[in-house]
Amino acid sequence: MPRDMTKTLFYRMPAHFGPTPGPRQGPNGERFEDIDTPLSRAASVSFLTDAAKLEDILPPGFSLDGEPVVTVELRHMTEIEWLAGRGYGTFGVTFPTRYDGTQDHVSAPFLAVLWENLPDPILSGRDELGFSKIYAELPPPRVLRGRHVYNAAWLGHTFATLELSELKDVDPKSLATPRSSGRLHYKYIPRTGAPGEADVAYATFTPPTGYNTRVISAARATGRIEFHRSTWDELPTMAHIVNTLAGLPQLEMRGAILMETRGGKDLRDQRALA
Repeated sequence: MPRDMTKTLFYRMPAHFGPTPGPRQGPNGERFEDIDTPLSRAASVSFLTDAAKLEDILPPGFSLDGEPVVTVELRHMTEIEWLAGRGYGTFGVTFPTRYDGTQDHVSAPFLAVLWENLPDPILSGRDELGFSKIYAELPPPRVLRGRHVYNAAWLGHTFATLELSELKDVDPKSLATPRSSGRLHYKYIPRTGAPGEADVAYATFTPPTGYNTRVISAARATGRIEFHRSTWDELPTMAHIVNTLAGLPQLEMRGAILMETRGGKDLRDQRALA
């Protein structure tokens, strides 16, 4: 450990160079306000599935909470303060859960996996927050005659397609602010040289409060989401994830939304659960 390491700043490997600038601290340790940034445009699709299929992928201490409705969201963000105005995309899968530990009892959507197309948020989110983040190519959507088509890919292989059509504008005030129910996560870091053993394995929680998010525009839509079954050759490190999601039956579609927002928060209030 660097001899001058403090408990007020964030460090990530290589920690011996000093504190690491990122979403929760600037180059001089300052915080970002996240009031008008980022500018975010998100497309989401929800569907009812088989509860038993979701239970198979829940971490220890987690259980389903309510209907087994899966929400898949693909988001593109720009004007991000901690990236000096740059942006990136995210592609996440959530469903309603409850975590019951020895001390904490929390109900919130569980973020089962979050693909991102930039390593910087992936590293900071895994190390500092406990998000289950991995990499994907997330190009902007193709938009033609009211049809929005999004793809997620890895080294050119498309493993998911999300589509919105028949968009109808709605009053932004009629929709809940994004992340209004918080998020549950499961942080796992393997122990070096010991397969199957963990240095870290516990639930974490993103509280719903503290967001500066405001909805600028919103539209309800007809939506579809398809995870494309893939071979090991096509997705050597994530075929097991994609194929598990492809195996979730879509028993009933539960709506789709296209939403544009401004603002967020730095997630400094993220906490470990016990």
